[in-house]
Amino acid sequence: MKRGDLQPGRCHPLGATVYPNGVNFSLFSRSCYGVELLFFDGPDDAQPSRIVRLDPRTNKTFHYWHCFVPGIVPGQLYGYRVHGAFDPGRGLLYDGRKLLLDPYAKAVALGRNYDRSAGCRPGDNTGHAAKAVVVDPSGYDWEGDEPLRSDYATSVIYELHVGGFTRHPSSGVAPARRGTYAGLVEKIGYLKELGITAVELMPVQQFDVQDAPPGLRNYWGYSPMAFFAPHSGYSSAADPLLAMDEFRDMVKALHRAGIEVIMDVVFNHTAEAGHEGPTQSFRGLENTTYYIYDLVHRRYENYSGCGNTVNTNHSVVRRMISECLRYWVEHMHVDGFRFDLASVMARGESGEPLERPPILWSIESDPVLAGTKIIAEAWDAAGLYQVGSFIGERFAEWNGQFRDDVRRFVKGDRSEVFRLTNRILGSPDIYPQPDRETNRSINFVTCHDGFTLNDLVSYNAKHNEANAEQNRDGSDYNFSWNCGVEGPSSSRAMEALRLRQIKNFLAILFISQGTPMLLMGDEVRRTQHGNNNAYCQDNETSWFDWDAIRQHGDLLRFVQGLIRFSRSYSVFNLSHIPRQPYTDGDAQVTWHGVRQKRPDLGDESRSVACELKSRLDSEHVFIMISAFWEPLAFELPRCDAGYAWHRVVDTSLRPGEDYCQPGRAPRITGRRYLLRDRCVAVLVARRVKAPRTGTNDRT
Repeated sequence: MKRGDLQPGRCHPLGATVYPNGVNFSLFSRSCYGVELLFFDGPDDAQPSRIVRLDPRTNKTFHYWHCFVPGIVPGQLYGYRVHGAFDPGRGLLYDGRKLLLDPYAKAVALGRNYDRSAGCRPGDNTGHAAKAVVVDPSGYDWEGDEPLRSDYATSVIYELHVGGFTRHPSSGVAPARRGTYAGLVEKIGYLKELGITAVELMPVQQFDVQDAPPGLRNYWGYSPMAFFAPHSGYSSAADPLLAMDEFRDMVKALHRAGIEVIMDVVFNHTAEAGHEGPTQSFRGLENTTYYIYDLVHRRYENYSGCGNTVNTNHSVVRRMISECLRYWVEHMHVDGFRFDLASVMARGESGEPLERPPILWSIESDPVLAGTKIIAEAWDAAGLYQVGSFIGERFAEWNGQFRDDVRRFVKGDRSEVFRLTNRILGSPDIYPQPDRETNRSINFVTCHDGFTLNDLVSYNAKHNEANAEQNRDGSDYNFSWNCGVEGPSSSRAMEALRLRQIKNFLAILFISQGTPMLLMGDEVRRTQHGNNNAYCQDNETSWFDWDAIRQHGDLLRFVQGLIRFSRSYSVFNLSHIPRQPYTDGDAQVTWHGVRQKRPDLGDESRSVACELKSRLDSEHVFIMISAFWEPLAFELPRCDAGYAWHRVVDTSLRPGEDYCQPGRAPRITGRRYLLRDRCVAVLVARRVKAPRTGTNDRT
């Protein structure tokens, strides 16, 4: 390229910015001595079509290398080579032979010859490297769309994998659209009918599918390469430019259905992994800026469990993360973010926990993000556990203690009743702040990481042999119970017990204070055959099998009913955690045992009952929960004059009776309710218009 074709450009904005007559490129690299900007005609090209060598005298401001190239248009492929010292003792890992991705790339092209291992080997990787794509995010017709900004109190979150949701042949989606953003759009009606109000998408930032054991693919997506770019593998079109629009089409369609889009974002580590990982981008640009690096031992600190840790509180990285979040809100219209291993972002530049981490306060106070949901997975892989103590006033939290305590109770472990009462009330022992909103606790029993709900009642131990890691991967602390037989069973009694246990988990999830989150497919007993770490199983092990809707339609209807019921009753959505004497101004909460006002919270107890009474809209609910292996007769509280108890939920009953709409629920006569072994029942008080015959007496 002739010097006359190149202009100095500007250092801001970072990345590739499109103007009418060309593109401005800007890149941060502090300690290098030379930068080359390379252009390509195709994603598999081993040789660039043009090379622009940046002059540090005219194309550098402070530590920012920049230039303006006239005539460049959206769709142009590009990358960088950065030259400097290779000195691990100083944290410098420059390799001028490696093609590097722009950290601000808004689209990524992966050719047929992409090879992660080429970035691990010495030498030129250009023909096998990912390449950035020039993108102009303006000009898309949003047709008036805006983020929905729904309250947590009205939300039901569905953790969903974009690829796995429609990739199974049974999805009915055309082959070209299976496992894509467009494929998901075709299934919005299912989500709407289920009662979902928000999808929490597992990682959709461009990730490295080759970051997996040999012969397998990275399925989950927790291996990010480019934070600003939608994952091109979820696009039904080969053109990487179209991935952005297809993602936005999906968001717009979900919004039309009243469903929010929450992104699971991964800022704690990248696909470059540890010292044996590939040089793809950040490592070759400015290693100790982007990563927490131990200069003494010449190694990456590994608070993420994935080989490296992003240096999130470095000023340059902090700015990149903030600008990235703003980009996804302003240009892609997403409604919120779930921060994977968010406690990593509470660590300083040496890895030490910070009392007031700058990046988290930046997210908390950013006016662009003020209307979004921000949800923290408030722990990391190195033992920093901050559930209940995560910074700020805005962050909601994945309540991992809810998951563990509910699992242990339903399993039948001792000493769990008192913990269960706290989880049902919104975890006041974990969240003691008097002004904290109850629904900032994101309650879940299962998520992508661990057993599915079906497997939680079918396996005592993990079965991860297919992951090619000798079953060493995945957690050994599942708090699961196979009900007597490991894996599938042909016993009707066994299957009936497992189904009842599944319904017990679901009932507790939806009647508890907090925002419920359901794992994709749990409503129809999706199984991973005991694999509790299916991160590399991009196959039918992980995919949603749509035939299960027919096979387990009764359970699906039960879940639909639970969602409608729990979201329509205000006593399940209190604005603040009830305190002693268990009131929050709008409702009264009373604990009982099998006898009225005598809850047994001792170590040997396996049952408890809860009475919720609204002060504003006459709601009166009685919940009985038992993990005991024999039936129990619970005394019923008295209803107000003119009201009687009606059974809405009883997980022991056959389909059609296990859930009844409140307006059609059968009346309960007598002063006791006989609860079957290992069962949950929910009664509501309704006005009695006239004496009824044929009522259900569970005395």
